[in-house]
Amino acid sequence: MNTKAYDQLNYTMGILGAAAGGKRQGCIINSLVQVTSSYPAKFTVSLNKDHATCAAVQEAGSFAVTLLAKDCPKALVNTFGYKSGRVADKFSQYEAQADAAGNPYVTEYMVARISCKVVGQMDVGNYILFVAEATEAEVLQDARAMTLDDFTGAGETTPVAAPVYRTLEGNYGWKCTVCGFIYEGDEIPDDYQCPICRAPKSKFVKR
Repeated sequence: MNTKAYDQLNYTMGILGAAAGGKRQGCIINSLVQVTSSYPAKFTVSLNKDHATCAAVQEAGSFAVTLLAKDCPKALVNTFGYKSGRVADKFSQYEAQADAAGNPYVTEYMVARISCKVVGQMDVGNYILFVAEATEAEVLQDARAMTLDDFTGAGETTPVAAPVYRTLEGNYGWKCTVCGFIYEGDEIPDDYQCPICRAPKSKFVKR
C-alpha cells in the first residue's frame, strides 16, 4: 500500500480549545470536517487520546475551533502544536476570549471561529472521533485559511498535535512511537522526554 496517496488530500488547520477542571487546553488540529448541511450543522473532529485537550473536550462536552489565517506566524503554531497543556496554559501568551460555554479561543491571525457541543463520540484506536453540533460561528477576518499543504509547502513538518500527521521527505531524526513527534537530531539525550506526550527516549525510533 502506497500511503503517499493520502498526501493528495488537503486539510484546513485550526486551534481547538476546551475548558475543563478550571484549566484551558488547546491544540493544533487539521481534522475538523463539516458532515451535514442541516441546521445546526454537524462536524466531526478527532483528537489524540494522550493529549490533555482530548480529556478536556470529553469533560466539557463542547469546544471552540478557530481556523488559522495563511499568514499565521510559526511561533503561534508551535505553541499549540508542540507544547503540552499539562505543563503550561498555552492561551496565556495571547489575548484569548471565551465562547458561551467557556471554551477559550484566540482571535489574532484567525479567519473564523466555530463553537460546538459534542453529541457523540467513537473510539478509533489512538484517537477519539467526536461528532459535534455547531452552537456559534463567526468570521474573524476576510483572509484565506491556512491548509496543511500551505504549511508543509513552506518547509515545515506537521505539528504533532494535529491528528493527520505528514512528515517531510527524508529519514533524518527520531520519531516518538507514542504521538509521532519528530526529534530533529542525530542522537537523543538519555534523559530526554517527548515535549508532547512525555514519552522517554526508549519510545523513539530512528527515521
